[in-house]
Amino acid sequence: MEEILSRTLNVDDRINWEAMKDRSLFSKSKPQPPEALPLRTEPQEARFQPELSFFDKVLSSRRTSKEQAARQAFLAAHSIWKKQAALIAQKNTEAREAFERASAKREREEAEFLATQKKQHVQIDALHEAYESGNPEAIQDYCELVLSHSQYPDWFTPAFETEYHPNTKTLVVDYELPRYEDMPRLKEVRYVQSRDEIDEVEITENVAAKLYDSVVYQVALRSIHELFEADTRDALDSIAFNGCVQTVDKGTGQEVRPCILSLHTRKAEFLKVNLAQVDPKTCFRSLKGVGSSKLHSLTPIAPIIQMDRTDKRFVEARSVEGTIDDSTNLAAMDWEDFEHLIRELFEKEFTASGGEVKITQASRDGGVDAVAFDPDPIRGGKIVIQAMRYTNTVGVSAVRDLFGTVMNEGATKGILVATSDYGPDACDFAKGKPLTLLNGSNLLHLLEKHGHRARIDLQEAKKAKE
Repeated sequence: MEEILSRTLNVDDRINWEAMKDRSLFSKSKPQPPEALPLRTEPQEARFQPELSFFDKVLSSRRTSKEQAARQAFLAAHSIWKKQAALIAQKNTEAREAFERASAKREREEAEFLATQKKQHVQIDALHEAYESGNPEAIQDYCELVLSHSQYPDWFTPAFETEYHPNTKTLVVDYELPRYEDMPRLKEVRYVQSRDEIDEVEITENVAAKLYDSVVYQVALRSIHELFEADTRDALDSIAFNGCVQTVDKGTGQEVRPCILSLHTRKAEFLKVNLAQVDPKTCFRSLKGVGSSKLHSLTPIAPIIQMDRTDKRFVEARSVEGTIDDSTNLAAMDWEDFEHLIRELFEKEFTASGGEVKITQASRDGGVDAVAFDPDPIRGGKIVIQAMRYTNTVGVSAVRDLFGTVMNEGATKGILVATSDYGPDACDFAKGKPLTLLNGSNLLHLLEKHGHRARIDLQEAKKAKE
């Protein structure tokens, strides 16, 4: 933990575009052709000719009887051989067809693998070209790649959101810092011979607090260093770094995400610093960084430069509430109208406290349908809302996707609103996470709360789709 900053100084943080390309070989081996099952030699009638004695030759009845018996034995043996031959031929045919199917399947899978690999290469080349040409979105994507490539200890999984301002060549970074309670405390392990036991010794709370503060300062300086070092086309003149922590307010028990430190520094100024020799806290302060004296106290501060809440995905809202009544089946409603309805409902929920709700471009892709901004300094923040006009039970994958969206958006909470119910796996996954699942009954109750009535008939909606 004391080397988080120093460990990055010997790393080339520039993106190696070619190294990003998947050049792995298709791993599935070719199926081996089957060995044909052998077939016994076909019985020949000559081998079944009877041996005739002197009397057999003299007495025609005896000769005839033996010849007939031999003929029957041959026919029986040949019949068995034909059945076995047919069975073996069938098995050989089935084995050959199975081999051909397996070979064809492997060829398809290899073609799909190579096509996916080629597509990934094209996407990387396109991003590289766009970055070099100075495309603002590509520059922002590049900066996120740099941060995502940074390797931290297993106990810390960073998350971040960036915003690039091309006019000023400034990158704003909202960074999810490690939580104080997640930091390792184990100092050493001792073997006590007299008891034949192992004792674990943890660092004191005082040491832990100082170490946490050091870690946070190091993460901030490290992130800025990596971004500036990787800036091969001089797209960044300055970086505004806002460090936030997702935690629980001990007083309210609610999820909060306070910003605990903020730093805005110019590239020319930052590159003069010899990071190998600095004290992280002193360096942060000398760069005019803002933060409480004890970061582990998680005292909120105002960011020096806040991320612009304007989102290109946002579209002009339109009113839908006035078009619904007792006869409106929400499950059969136009999907775009349904998203606007959800936006209206949550706008009424949040505007009372000065909040704001915006709807995103309609995509039907399960992404973010609306974004709420709650100004409350304790429980507020960015809240993503997803509307699902479902007729079937909502599975865990939809809830898992919402949680991933919450992380990617740097939001404090996610709300999923569905016209149907949630499966047990979905509910279990949401436990302990900043997620709220609202089913059809909750939705109808929310409508009634704001003076509107509607109904949800899943069977009727299903029939309408048929």
